[in-house]
Amino acid sequence: MDTAGSYPSRRGEDFSEELAGKGWYHSFALPDGTVIQGYNRLEVLNERYARLPIPRSLAGRRVLDIGAWDGWFSFEAERNGAGVTAVDCVEVANFHTIHRALSSRVEYRILDFYDLPQSGLGPYDFVFFLGVLYHLKHPLLALEIVCALTTDTAIVESFVTDADTWREHSDEIPAMEFYETDELGNQLDNWIGPSVGCLLAMCRAAGFARVELLYARRHHAGVACHRTWEPLPEDAKQEPPELIAVSNTRTFGINFFTRKEEYVSCWFRTSMGAVARDELRLEIAGFGIRALYVKRQTDDTWMANFRLPPGLRPGWNEVRLRLAQSHFGSSHRIAVDIPLHVRQLVVKGVRDGTTWSDEGIRVDGAKAVLSCWVHGLPENADRANVYTRLGEAILGIEYVGEPDAQGLRQINATVSTSVASGVHPLIVECGGVKSDPWPVSVAGGDTVPNCIERNQ
Repeated sequence: MDTAGSYPSRRGEDFSEELAGKGWYHSFALPDGTVIQGYNRLEVLNERYARLPIPRSLAGRRVLDIGAWDGWFSFEAERNGAGVTAVDCVEVANFHTIHRALSSRVEYRILDFYDLPQSGLGPYDFVFFLGVLYHLKHPLLALEIVCALTTDTAIVESFVTDADTWREHSDEIPAMEFYETDELGNQLDNWIGPSVGCLLAMCRAAGFARVELLYARRHHAGVACHRTWEPLPEDAKQEPPELIAVSNTRTFGINFFTRKEEYVSCWFRTSMGAVARDELRLEIAGFGIRALYVKRQTDDTWMANFRLPPGLRPGWNEVRLRLAQSHFGSSHRIAVDIPLHVRQLVVKGVRDGTTWSDEGIRVDGAKAVLSCWVHGLPENADRANVYTRLGEAILGIEYVGEPDAQGLRQINATVSTSVASGVHPLIVECGGVKSDPWPVSVAGGDTVPNCIERNQ
């Protein structure tokens, strides 16, 4: 059934004629006493700015205004002390008019929204994302881009489908309308109409730690999206959880890449009898991130999964965890966007990882474990970027240890029963660099021949 043109309630949101008649979207009161009456009245703009959960003084803070249009919010943030960058996809003459009238220092950039990650801009303490989301075809990606540019709080305002009725169905699955052509306001660049619940859910899914509904009325809603958790409790009622291990959910390693869809698995120990995911407060490089999943592993050990928060900088990033009513426990590190630098790999010893014998590997069960010690592995070597081959067999890496006093790192790898008895060369590879082969004897049954040669 062709339903094109059957959305009268959405078509009624057209304000283009009134806007064209006024010529200005924002209103302004200029220093010389001139008042410009735009589509948005000055008292409404002042009221919108006053309810934003940002400091009154923005001295020393950076603000990004995405979709600035005439620039009222850019210039108001500058008036309150901020260093401001205003971005729009087209150049607006009115912005230049006000910029000159105020002798403003706001930086004005003409960029397509999706070029922001490669623009060299950011990060910013506060990001204004006002009335832009529903003009974009990829709303969740857009919110992830906004999140990556924000270090403190982003203000997101959008058209919504149920501003006045959302409480009546707040327990339903979030929903979003899609507009193929001009169904919303007779405008071809209006793509989506989220429900209030959907807008909040997308902001959370984009990577913000806390999402606060500021208002919802007359087809619009405003949301404050915070990158950090609430302040630590003054009187902690819970003991900090003990963070045992952190790894990439997909690779089981410690390396993460911001260009990929990455998830973080955390194992922790707590005396709490039950742990709900809303109680977990994970923090990576100071950015809070919500838990997606939590499950008990043993009586006091738990595992939880989280998204990798947007906006992490390349390098080693600290990971720490607390509960809603506790302080943080000890931290672990993950490597973010760190390239592998390997010069030379040297195998220094091999043992049977089960019997600890250095006489060979015994394969007489479902699998055997080979332990070897290697010099030259980089600091961010892990289970996903270290490879071992025994003859023609690729071994599964189970463990890459920390360097010992001599700089050697232990690798544990599984040897399957399909590896034939005999002497096979062991080769370790990382970052495109391979070690010289180390001969390893493999035997089944009860006898392991003593035929491992020693590298000098």
